[in-house]
Amino acid sequence: MTTQNLSKHRCKFPKYSGVSFKPQYFDTLIELKPPLGFVEIHAENYLSAGGPLRHYLQRIREDYPITVHGVGLSIGGTEPLNKEHLDRVASLVEHIEPVVFSEHLAWSSHGNAFLNDLLPIPYTKAHLERTCRHIHQIQERLGDTLLMENPSTYITFAQQDYTETEFIREMVRRTGCELLLDVNNIAVSCFNHQQDPEAYLADFPLQFVSQIHLAGYHLDTQEALTLRIDSHGSPVQTDVWQLYQKTLSLTGDIGTLIEWDSQLPPFKELLSQACLADKYRQVHQKEQQHALSF
Repeated sequence: MTTQNLSKHRCKFPKYSGVSFKPQYFDTLIELKPPLGFVEIHAENYLSAGGPLRHYLQRIREDYPITVHGVGLSIGGTEPLNKEHLDRVASLVEHIEPVVFSEHLAWSSHGNAFLNDLLPIPYTKAHLERTCRHIHQIQERLGDTLLMENPSTYITFAQQDYTETEFIREMVRRTGCELLLDVNNIAVSCFNHQQDPEAYLADFPLQFVSQIHLAGYHLDTQEALTLRIDSHGSPVQTDVWQLYQKTLSLTGDIGTLIEWDSQLPPFKELLSQACLADKYRQVHQKEQQHALSF
């Protein structure tokens, strides 16, 4: 059964799926104009007012819609938001006019130190209040609804007031934000914590999801412990595709991005992943149309 569509941005996405944009693919995109729905950039790579990256971005946006994905606002952190950083992100968003701007349910800075990772937060009442305050601040500065992404995690905290899905549901209720559902993160976190990914999905507030991310993971074995690592450096795994199909059966069609940020493949391989996502989306579009005809 399809959830009621309460996400405002879901209908803004193009028909076809998108891919992460990297400068190595610039010539291919400009010269061949492959059939992509959109491309996504990491905001922090494009905060300067000029330079080659801004040139690439300006040219790409002439042919493709763009989504902007932030990695440095540290929304789940204990400190106040860095207003200078937020202003620079807002300036980029105002210039690009992306389909959506998204960020992470995580923290990534402390004081003047920016950490090269997206770190987990405890799901407590205090962290919920602080996270919601930060989301309100960002949405007021951007003048638009923010998409928040569910995290990939490797540890759990001993003291918590909410499960992850409860925390996310309450965060949406309090702020009016929407959600970016990273299906790979579900597969990674549930494996690491020995949880059922379909049970997690069933408890997730899917009606507020406006975008989906898919990516690859790898296994890391240390002595007797094996973890899935959200590496974004390989094709989407079979179990993630299966969970993606389950997601679409619950949500209906949603704009989807293939994230691939390390060990970059030839563009042809990246495009094939986006085309596979489109095939799954088309199946569910047809099923939905068939259901509506009765």
